[in-house]
Amino acid sequence: MEKQNKMNSSNNNNHLEKLNTILIKPSKPTPLHLQTFKLSLLDQFSPNYHTNMTFFYPNHNNNNNTNNHFSDFSNKSKILQNSLSQTLSHFYPLAGRLHDATTIHCNDDGVFFIESRSTTTLSQILTNPNFDALECFVPTTEEKRNMLLLLRFTLFRCGSTAITTFVTHKIVELNTLIIFLNTWAAITTGNEIPLPDLTVAAALFPPREVPDVSGSVKNSNAKFTTRRFIFKASKIEELKVKIKNKFEFHPSRVEVVLALIWKCALSASIAVSGSKTTSFRRSILFQAIDIRTRMNPAVPETAVGNLAWPFWVTVEEESHVAIDEMVKIMRKGKMDFIENKAERFKEEGGFKVVMENLKERVEILKRNNENKGLVVYNSSSWCNYPLLEFDFGWGKPVWCSSVKNFAINLIVLMDTKNGGGIEAFVTLVEDEMKLFEQNQELLHYAVLNPTILISTSKL
Repeated sequence: MEKQNKMNSSNNNNHLEKLNTILIKPSKPTPLHLQTFKLSLLDQFSPNYHTNMTFFYPNHNNNNNTNNHFSDFSNKSKILQNSLSQTLSHFYPLAGRLHDATTIHCNDDGVFFIESRSTTTLSQILTNPNFDALECFVPTTEEKRNMLLLLRFTLFRCGSTAITTFVTHKIVELNTLIIFLNTWAAITTGNEIPLPDLTVAAALFPPREVPDVSGSVKNSNAKFTTRRFIFKASKIEELKVKIKNKFEFHPSRVEVVLALIWKCALSASIAVSGSKTTSFRRSILFQAIDIRTRMNPAVPETAVGNLAWPFWVTVEEESHVAIDEMVKIMRKGKMDFIENKAERFKEEGGFKVVMENLKERVEILKRNNENKGLVVYNSSSWCNYPLLEFDFGWGKPVWCSSVKNFAINLIVLMDTKNGGGIEAFVTLVEDEMKLFEQNQELLHYAVLNPTILISTSKL
């Protein structure tokens, strides 16, 4: 572990002061035969940008002395740095550098562990979550450099803490991030270590010489914003009851919530477009799906890499813009993907399937740029993932969030802390969001950005 020069820069807008930036290297050098890590074909097509997630940990210590807070924070930080170094020995590609389109050079150059201090309390964050304010946890351009992984450990004025992960999408999607965090937490607390499988992805999907289509995600010129909505379990059931007689299957809570959000977002888009286009706007919804469990035999859950792939569904006509119709379309699209595409991914013709699938996506997005009457949304469901279970020795996080500051028309769903409900993060163009967040059908089932209730007063 090497400590960079101490930096005391602060941002008056986000009240976050950077204390130290420490370079963490694997505790054991990566063996020579492992120093060239092959990306899988799916990794090759994954966009070359970083995703972030911040986990908030309440302070359960009754001592409110600020000096004690900082001393406790420093001790925790040293423990995390030590266990992170050990974790990187198992996730050695993350401590390397991207070499070319198909390989990572596992040279043990290390990752940055950034210590920060906030002038706010955790209760201020949780009382009214603000995604503009939460963006302060995302590393700056100076901090990112060419690293595949960065971590930020933040101390709040109340003694609570936050851990932020900032990791490349080149080899890490949600399931891989969970594998990493589970391993790090297990090493920190001395529990059994769930080791990652680093070889299966490239074995199933060998890298190929293909055009570089991943690139970097480009920001839209339009101003966009994110809002948080809570769908209580009772309201989700009410929505299901309203439409249940129209199905031959039992719709999932994710399907009905996603359909409602899609419908209301499209309604806002149509209203903003006004007479500039036709009254109806054709819409496409992309949904990411984990293919580990969709293949036969199933791929181990500990497999590292982008073993997720999007499928998409389309609203072709105005009569389809109803929640029950949208749910039917989504279910049909998902089953078609699972039954006709997922298994073919690892057959002899897997490369052909991937390329055909990719070509379709590129053509859709090209049409989106050319045809202003087409509205494209991207969605991910984090439901049923253990996002609030990572215990590093001082309890589990009370909330987690991700700042999506790179594109518009994003819908991310995750479980509420008490289970059964769904927390939705929706990113839209500002003009459309003004209408979306006032949609009465949406607000009948969802609450806009309620306080995150915590059973302690020491936040």
